[in-house]
Amino acid sequence: MRKAIYGAGSLGTILGAYITRKGGRIDLINRNVKHVEALQQQGAHVAGTVDFVQPVTAYTPDRMTGLYDIIFLLTKQQENAKVVTFLKDYLAPDGVIVTLQNGLPEQGIADIVGEDRVLGCTVAWGATMVGPGVCELTSSPDSLTFSLGSMAGKPHKYMEQVRQLLEMMGPVTVEPNFVGTRWSKLLINSAFSGMSTVLGCTFGEAAADKTSRKVVLALIKECIDVCAAAGIRIEPVQGKDAVKLLDYHGPVKKALSLLILPIAIRKHAKLKASMLQDIEKGKKTEVDAINGAIAAFGRKIGCPTPMNEKVTAIIHRIEAGELRPGFENLKLFLKK
Repeated sequence: MRKAIYGAGSLGTILGAYITRKGGRIDLINRNVKHVEALQQQGAHVAGTVDFVQPVTAYTPDRMTGLYDIIFLLTKQQENAKVVTFLKDYLAPDGVIVTLQNGLPEQGIADIVGEDRVLGCTVAWGATMVGPGVCELTSSPDSLTFSLGSMAGKPHKYMEQVRQLLEMMGPVTVEPNFVGTRWSKLLINSAFSGMSTVLGCTFGEAAADKTSRKVVLALIKECIDVCAAAGIRIEPVQGKDAVKLLDYHGPVKKALSLLILPIAIRKHAKLKASMLQDIEKGKKTEVDAINGAIAAFGRKIGCPTPMNEKVTAIIHRIEAGELRPGFENLKLFLKK
């Protein structure tokens, strides 16, 4: 079988390094020429909470040939229509695209390649690109987990092969209710990635500040409320039931939830949102696929999401150069 990681940036490079380190064969594909050259010449340097260098096979998309049975997709969602249309010509007739992206990308990909050629995967760890060939793992080594599933919860021909590849890095849970798993990851991303980008900080710093923590909890609450209104059951993440821990309907439970937040995120406290990394590189973010997706779904079912609307609007203003990431942006949440 031929396997590839398309969009091998920080997450994809680390995943590819772990797979190759365990004896797996997989191609790392990225448009960043300097990054690819560094991977080819020096190997993948995984730094941060671990530290090792692993020789890998890497090249740019123009060097792709033949067909792949499994393609892990880690590009930004705003490029999915273009990227997946391109990848369709390199996907075997019975091959599968496994999206490790944020948000709810599966349906859009299925519209291009077919539902039976799509698997979804949520990643419960984070990473940062330090420089060409060097990626920092920012999550604890004991939190490198994955949740895998199909759109309709049905068995898939390559499910076991995909699971085995991912397990070369960390534990994998195959989820019958993968939609609920997607929303559990979206809940975390909307709250912590959203505020990390707005404030220009790590997840831990967003949880540590008392004012920021209140906004983080409000973002989580909106996600829980939207799912409850739509009849979606949010699945636990790494054994933690976010709904049980963080949903509230009165001041006492709300106060307890605020105390829990910094503890709940401690294994990922050093993580810096990929959206913030995009801002720092002068790129557009995928906020519309994260906070914007919750807001859009809320409007569709008639469930208000003012905090997710606000985060989306602030990040768009940051993209436009009207604002800079920083804790001074907290005042924008206090305005009537």
